[in-house]
This record gives sequence, C-alpha cells and structure tokens, in this order.
Amino acid sequence: SKHCVNLDNGTANVTVKPFDLDMGFHFELCVTVSGKKINVSEIPELPIPEDWIRDKLELHFYKTEQADGGGEIENVTYNKGSGTAVITFLKPG
Repeated sequence: SKHCVNLDNGTANVTVKPFDLDMGFHFELCVTVSGKKINVSEIPELPIPEDWIRDKLELHFYKTEQADGGGEIENVTYNKGSGTAVITFLKPG
C-alpha cells in the first residue's frame, strides 16, 4: 500500500487507502412501446448530469437488442422536469 512517486524535483512517499464510491443507483421505469419509439416515464431525479442519464438510457435500450427488442438508437430526448424520456430507434421493431 506504500509507493514512492517520482516528481520533477524529487520524490514523494504515498499510501494507498480504500474508499467507497456512491455511484450505484437502482430504480424502476415505466415504458410505453410503439413501432419506433419508446416512452419512458417515472425516471427519478438523480444527482448526476442529464447527459449521463441520456447515455445510460441509450446504452440500456441498445443492449436489450438481443433479449427483448431494442437496437440502434437514433435519438434520446430526456425531460428532467417531468421525469420522462423518448427513445427513438433507427428501425421499427
């Protein structure tokens, strides 16, 4: 757990200590499906940037392609105020 780090004008002795990251969130979404779009509602307000939420929604619905639908995403529109999002796919299905 102890390391020596070389710096420009000398060295520094450092100690590594474990710490907990409070990054995980678990929540449930309500989804309405049409041919090319999915309406997602009841998205909880989370202490993370809006673009992260859009990215997570896109990744989740893209990854579900092999299981229960999903596929290549054309657009994700997220409305933080209403806790809703619209996922638009490239192909209907």
